[in-house]
Amino acid sequence: MISRRIAVFGMLVALALPTASRADAPLRVVATTGMIADVARRIGGDLVEVKGLMGPGVDPHSYRQTRTDIVAMTRADLVLWHGLYLEAQMESFFHDLGRKRNVVAVAEVLARDQLRSAESYADKFDPHVWMTPILWKDVVTEIQRAITQARPDSAKVFAANAQRLQADLDRLATYAESAMKRVPQGNRVLMTAHDAFGYYGDSFGIEVLSIQGISTASEAGLNRIGRLVDLLVERQITAVFVESSVSDRSIRALIEGAAAKGHILEIGGELFSDAMGEDGTYEGTYVGMMDHNITVIASALGAQVPARGMDNKLSVGF
Repeated sequence: MISRRIAVFGMLVALALPTASRADAPLRVVATTGMIADVARRIGGDLVEVKGLMGPGVDPHSYRQTRTDIVAMTRADLVLWHGLYLEAQMESFFHDLGRKRNVVAVAEVLARDQLRSAESYADKFDPHVWMTPILWKDVVTEIQRAITQARPDSAKVFAANAQRLQADLDRLATYAESAMKRVPQGNRVLMTAHDAFGYYGDSFGIEVLSIQGISTASEAGLNRIGRLVDLLVERQITAVFVESSVSDRSIRALIEGAAAKGHILEIGGELFSDAMGEDGTYEGTYVGMMDHNITVIASALGAQVPARGMDNKLSVGF
């Protein structure tokens, strides 16, 4: 089976090897997650043509490359993937492809002392670094470097675009800090389906609880749910959050378990964890995704925040 997969991969590479791009043609970039694709578009502008593999609601932890994905990546001038074991099912493919094509794991640039360790995975780290804009700025710089290296003649354009994006991330971080400071001390607990918000909690002083671990492939047993129900009841926590790319089944189990003990839990809102909002919407951008998360979390936990978010652009007011 392994030899057959290698043979198929080799055949696809041979069939799809790109011809040299013209200097005036857009740089062909393939990105795994929506967050990376959005950054590539912001930096590259009209000079890049970006294909994102994972759209709204797609879980990168379990995503496997399709035949169409393989052809797109082998024809690309640059392939950007996250790394840090986020695309766990695709790691071997990217390492193989990297021996033949220009492939960059953009989050691997982060120093290990900036990362949260993953208790469930030896020698692995929490990959959800986009959850804090300041940490994501370093990834933006790495994406800028990779795009510039692939098209050095346009370095000044890429630098100017990246500078504007970095300024937006600074504003986003300031908004997040201000919004989360308004959350009452007794409400500063974020309960989600899987452990995607650890960096967010560390950055803004929020305790993060989750049913599943860092990967959505981890199991959430009845004992875990039972312990969390007891904790939520004991601490009188009233809001829990669902995620756009994760089933709400476990969160519903928490709500039902709390109700059986006479405690009312409500869904504080839907958060974007591993994927952004719908294409073409404000929430379908990195800045919009995070503006949504910050505003939903702060509002549900009792803070007074702008109903339509940082720039009054959110699709729904809170």
